[in-house]
Amino acid sequence: MGILNVTPDSFSDGGQHAMRGDALRHAERMMLEGADMIDIGGESTRPGAPPVPLDEELERVIPLIEQLHGANVPLSVDTYKPEVMRRALIAGADLINDIWGFRMPGAVEAVRESNCGLCVMHMLGEPQTMQLGEPAYGEVVGEVRQFLEERVAVLRQAGIARERISVDPGFGFGKAVVEHNYALLARLADTAPRAEPPYPILAGMSRKSMIGAVTGRPAPERVAGSVAAAVLAAERGAAIVRVHDVAQTVDALKVWAALRDAANHAGPRS
Repeated sequence: MGILNVTPDSFSDGGQHAMRGDALRHAERMMLEGADMIDIGGESTRPGAPPVPLDEELERVIPLIEQLHGANVPLSVDTYKPEVMRRALIAGADLINDIWGFRMPGAVEAVRESNCGLCVMHMLGEPQTMQLGEPAYGEVVGEVRQFLEERVAVLRQAGIARERISVDPGFGFGKAVVEHNYALLARLADTAPRAEPPYPILAGMSRKSMIGAVTGRPAPERVAGSVAAAVLAAERGAAIVRVHDVAQTVDALKVWAALRDAANHAGPRS
């Protein structure tokens, strides 16, 4: 999943693709580099980010969906506003990626009658305050899984088919930078609701503070660490990795997949 932020203030690439022409060119470049999906965001959800008025988010996002629709790459929209969800689906979005886990009044109703995919994310607190103080958990993996189980149950009770649902443990959203985020990565498969077959997991760690905390690098220089995190997530069961650096991540995943396939087909040692 290639990230297309059309905001002036995202933590890593704010302002780079705020103009529509720049955004379209970046989307096309990510598709050429191997992105299987484009995730369009019209409101920054970095810690401390102020909310964006509805009309402004619609103006940023809807024309892009309309212009990219038909590009043979699924389009995801990163939003928690029910009206943006409705308008995005009309414009041709294929997936709604909601940091609030469809908790906003009207969110479930906005997506219930469509056939779109839904990604339910865990967040402790809200973007304006989630990283203030020290986020606290008794046992972070179990509490994240319990939250996701509860939200998935709400969607299922609303009549939404389980095949439409994926989950995201919410790296960086109300988690202690190293302690909680790396515990979630280490046990990524355990963060998903218990089910068979399992719900697909989306992992979004690209250029986040959890990478900077162990590398000592600012956001634009966290490419190598982010690629490593994406490969580790895939190895631990992620079905989708949400990334800024598509070409580098695609190459790394190809090498990982080749090794995995070789190991699976290797004969017994003589």
